[in-house]
Amino acid sequence: MGTVRVKLDPSQPGAWPKGRVNYRLLDATTEEELAAQQAADDAESMQDAARFARRVRRRLGLTQLEFARRIGVSLDTIRNWEQGKRCPTGAAKALLKVLDKAPEAALLALG
Repeated sequence: MGTVRVKLDPSQPGAWPKGRVNYRLLDATTEEELAAQQAADDAESMQDAARFARRVRRRLGLTQLEFARRIGVSLDTIRNWEQGKRCPTGAAKALLKVLDKAPEAALLALG
């Protein structure tokens, strides 16, 4: 199957190619089904965050306890992240990203 490039004129949305939306199926979806899908998506997202936190720690060659001490959080926090019970947010999420991309600089800055 080849790639087809299409130029779209924003002033003529009616001329755009039809998407692959099954409107009958979409209209038949219940609120319960939407809620179940949202829960499944949230669970998958938590597992992605858990895998990321675990990967960063392992790449640094640290145990959970050593990692917790180096970044200034409790051991329980690290365990909860890696088990997918909690998801790093805010500064912790940013720190994990920096540790992933520039581990030496991040560890040096953390002292």
